[in-house]
Amino acid sequence: MRKLIAAFILSAFLIAGCQQQSAPDADHVSIGYFGPNTTSHPRAGDMWAAATLAIEEENEQGGFNGADFKLIAGWSDNPWGTGVKQVVRMVYDDEVWAIIGGIDGPSTHLAEQVVAKAHLVLLGPASTDKSVNLAFVPWMFSAVPADDLQAPVLTETISSYVTDKPFILVSVTDHDSHLFTTELNKALVKNKLTPAYHIEFKPGEKNYSYLLEKITDTKTRAVIIIADPDNSANLISTVHEYGFKGNIFGGPSMGTRLFIDKAGIAAEGVIFPLLYFPNKKSESFEKEFSRRFGRKPDYLATHTYDSVKLMIAAIRNAGLDRTKIRGALKELSPWNGITGTFKWNQHGANIRNVELGTIKNGLVTSFQNPHAPD
Repeated sequence: MRKLIAAFILSAFLIAGCQQQSAPDADHVSIGYFGPNTTSHPRAGDMWAAATLAIEEENEQGGFNGADFKLIAGWSDNPWGTGVKQVVRMVYDDEVWAIIGGIDGPSTHLAEQVVAKAHLVLLGPASTDKSVNLAFVPWMFSAVPADDLQAPVLTETISSYVTDKPFILVSVTDHDSHLFTTELNKALVKNKLTPAYHIEFKPGEKNYSYLLEKITDTKTRAVIIIADPDNSANLISTVHEYGFKGNIFGGPSMGTRLFIDKAGIAAEGVIFPLLYFPNKKSESFEKEFSRRFGRKPDYLATHTYDSVKLMIAAIRNAGLDRTKIRGALKELSPWNGITGTFKWNQHGANIRNVELGTIKNGLVTSFQNPHAPD
């Protein structure tokens, strides 16, 4: 199926051509956005909300030589079907100067295939899939530290908690969860840790009787749950209702608003990679986001906000030239945003340090490991 999609993309390039874009006579500067363009979208609405706030603020600062920046959105809930056409449209019909997107690993991979041929920079605000930046596509940049930076930090804390006690690893088989689990397993092996059981579930599966049975059989003291926000919430709620009193660790999805809202009280005390924590630099954004949308932004929203801001800084430095924009984006590193430092490695991945977080009174907060050596 993906070979057919790749063939379609290639034919689109042959028809449209890959010539360097010239600056159009227009009253705005277009930036592509590969994601849902509605704040009500259950998974990515906050990302769009943050992107629009960033654009508004930059236009209030004068835009680009008096011309406003404008987000040109394209999306499909079936990215590998009609979604690819939306990316091609943004590149060749809408003539965007750069693209922000997608909303996860798979959609970012899709957009990457297009920009690699079009010679157009893509900045991903959500994907933690390290392979996005290992394809040696110089037009691809990733805002969020990848799984291979997150998993070892999480594993060190897991090790300090479980010592020689049994623990269970639970993972869902979707693309992003599978890749994080792969990196986690590498880190567990390095730390000489082996789960009593590694139980896999398909996305949307809700029969967790086998997991609950093994929690009882092993008298486990810790459960690691690696899944998307929905499945993480379902799993942790079930374990909580079952009466499990041990420690629960998870992947980065536990830092999303979707997970926190759905898991409710069951989310209290979970430990996961912390990809964003409010700070002095983010105060004004947090306040405006909450005022406008009635909720607090999570790491997906804040990384989207930073990605738009950083891309606009690159455009202002480079002017309207796709190749120079890519160069300017690279040269801006290290760049400090509300989420922390953007520091690119040679492949365009953000390699800033990762800490751990937890949920306290329904809010994400920094986690301090009481078992850590002095």
